[in-house]
Amino acid sequence: MEYPFKLKSKFKILERVLDRYPDFMHFMQCLIFFPHSLDFGKEQKPCKECLCSAPPPKISDLMNDEDLLYSLRLKLDPTHCTVKNWKNFASRWGMSYDELTLLEQRTHGPTYHSPTQEFLLRYNQKPVTELTELCQLYQRIDVLRLLQRWMENDWPSRWQGDC
Repeated sequence: MEYPFKLKSKFKILERVLDRYPDFMHFMQCLIFFPHSLDFGKEQKPCKECLCSAPPPKISDLMNDEDLLYSLRLKLDPTHCTVKNWKNFASRWGMSYDELTLLEQRTHGPTYHSPTQEFLLRYNQKPVTELTELCQLYQRIDVLRLLQRWMENDWPSRWQGDC
């Protein structure tokens, strides 16, 4: 079909999109929520069913993984004078001294609350990449590797279920 010059390139793009996304409603959903997945110039790793790339995970996403959360608590909850822990991370993200003290006090007593979990809950809308940057800053390579492994292996398969 021949199109007027101005529309020709737009229709070509639309044809390519519709070839890739035969379900138009799904295409519109991807266009609105995951515009980066429609970048034809870049090689993306699409999920099997809908061809949308997994968006960058937020801390709220990792909070849904009990195994990961348990490992993070084991690594960041303990207090050692030479090892950077949850308190350094929370302070860097703006928690006041009073808030840090309150969280620390909640770790003692009959009802134990993980300060790492509480601090992550407070900042649950931040991207996990910001947490990895803190790991690099404080040289917590053990936590960094744990998060990277989760983002590369577990997160795409967990997100695929939401697709």
